[in-house]
Amino acid sequence: MNLRILKQAGLSIVLMAGVPLWSQVNNAPTANTVPPSTDNATAVTDNTATPATVEDRMQVPPPVSGAAYPSTYTAQERSNYLRGGLTFTTAYSDNVLGGITANPVSDVSYSIFPNIALDETTSRLHWVLSYSPGFTFYQRVSSRNQENQNVSINFTYRLSPHVTLSLRDTFQKSSSVLDQPDLASAGAVTGGLQGVGIAVVAPLADQLNNNGSPEITYQFSANGMIGASGTFTNLHYSNSTQVPGLFDSSSQGGSAFYSHRLSKKHYIGASYQYQRILTYPNGASQDETQTHAVLGFYTFYPQPTLSLSVSAGPQHYDVEQAPLSAAQSWSPAATASMGWQARHTNLAASYSRMVSGGGGLLGAFHSNTANLSVRQQLSKNWNAGVSGAYAINKTVTPLFFLSNPGGHSISGSASIQRTLGQHLSATAGYTRLHQSYSGIAAISTAPDTNMESVSISYQFARPLGR
Repeated sequence: MNLRILKQAGLSIVLMAGVPLWSQVNNAPTANTVPPSTDNATAVTDNTATPATVEDRMQVPPPVSGAAYPSTYTAQERSNYLRGGLTFTTAYSDNVLGGITANPVSDVSYSIFPNIALDETTSRLHWVLSYSPGFTFYQRVSSRNQENQNVSINFTYRLSPHVTLSLRDTFQKSSSVLDQPDLASAGAVTGGLQGVGIAVVAPLADQLNNNGSPEITYQFSANGMIGASGTFTNLHYSNSTQVPGLFDSSSQGGSAFYSHRLSKKHYIGASYQYQRILTYPNGASQDETQTHAVLGFYTFYPQPTLSLSVSAGPQHYDVEQAPLSAAQSWSPAATASMGWQARHTNLAASYSRMVSGGGGLLGAFHSNTANLSVRQQLSKNWNAGVSGAYAINKTVTPLFFLSNPGGHSISGSASIQRTLGQHLSATAGYTRLHQSYSGIAAISTAPDTNMESVSISYQFARPLGR
């Protein structure tokens, strides 16, 4: 298990080690600098291209981009900055141990999250590297005190005027997925089929979560583009006794797409997606699910910062669980999503239907998932955010004796932030989580979790090269 984790987490280390080499291009500012796109575009800042060339560059529509919708307002977007700070959070949770005790256990926690981020844009490159370690202390359940790690890199490099390479990788080591320094931005919303995520949330369990995705796109004509990407995920529970009924999983996948621009506002295309998901039950053979999907998509851009997307097509799945015979069949897959990024408002929403697996559960499932994220600047000193998610999973292999029958979950978070000065702010937040999965001892006796939190943050930003 440790070897597999090291192999998959190794991509993060390779990317970070290569950043100094990738960034060795001329970053001198010029008069016609174009800000990097935040609408899933292939382009990054182009200091040498003419306005017509920039205008002709196609975007990568959300159903095939592999990236999450932006979570900031356009007024907040600034590149070539070094950012950092410190966040202190105290939180009360009414269920910190889940179903491993007969009655829910409440506790107060204290968290410290220093953070640093580097956002740099040059003539051909845009990359963002962020790192936030953390330390969480519990007032009563002191045995679960833990240090947290949050690392992410988002790298976009234009190899030529028509070829763009993107690399994304995130790594998280945490005792709770509810333990986030920023509640409003915790839930990422994507426009494609939802990949393998965390299906069942263990309220308090040590875990490692790694997600990576490389992508390359080639605009071969004025209105035509092709692209290919890969994905990998890894979910590992450090102590299986904390999560009875949940299991480690990993996945690898790949996709290819063709996109055609009908006009400035209309894109159509098709994609092929493959995924292999492995789950590792204790003392039994691994559970394997393979899926193949062919999807057509359409994206409409009413405004440069507003997109509406749909995609649909057939999906074939093949599930193996030794010593039983493999189960395979066809199922429809579909997605719908929208993203809107205004000067003081950010909105993203998505729905997906697909066959998937992993995320802590055994077997393969018909998954219906919906996500919503809204952020609003109420005034100069007040910001508010709301996010929510709903998921229902139903097994496609009810005769497999190790498969979980499935269940559903619903979660929501709300926060409000007050700016206290140039660098200081305070945030109050509330999160509720309800899960219903039979046979999962980690949550069966205590399916509900409520958490209230208060945070104080100090943040600074320093321009680079100025």
